[in-house]
Amino acid sequence: MDQVVDKTIDATQFELCPKFEWTFSILGKKWNGLIIDVLLNLGPQRFKDIANKVSKCSDRVLVERLKELENDGIVMRKTYKSSALIEYSLTEKGQDLADVMRSVHGWSEKWCDKQTAPKVDQCHQPL
Repeated sequence: MDQVVDKTIDATQFELCPKFEWTFSILGKKWNGLIIDVLLNLGPQRFKDIANKVSKCSDRVLVERLKELENDGIVMRKTYKSSALIEYSLTEKGQDLADVMRSVHGWSEKWCDKQTAPKVDQCHQPL
């Protein structure tokens, strides 16, 4: 005889896991997913290169997002003293988002209706 597993959740016991909430506060913030995707697909990038790929994001907002991602340990900022060049790359923590981003790409390809999807200039290829 098959056992029936009760998958109902008692709403009085349910609380959003703080770790889950923290993760989505990062990934759900406008532009963060695209910034992470650019760095995953293209590797280390200079600010202007990221800005060109995330073209609808203002420079001010892009600076804010990169600082936030750096503070969260997802992006690393490297300054080359000899040329005053600044380069952004993903930390190990940021690289660990590769599977998550692949899943998001797959889900959006399956479920994003072309009629209702936001119009975009470009779409990065899945990893």
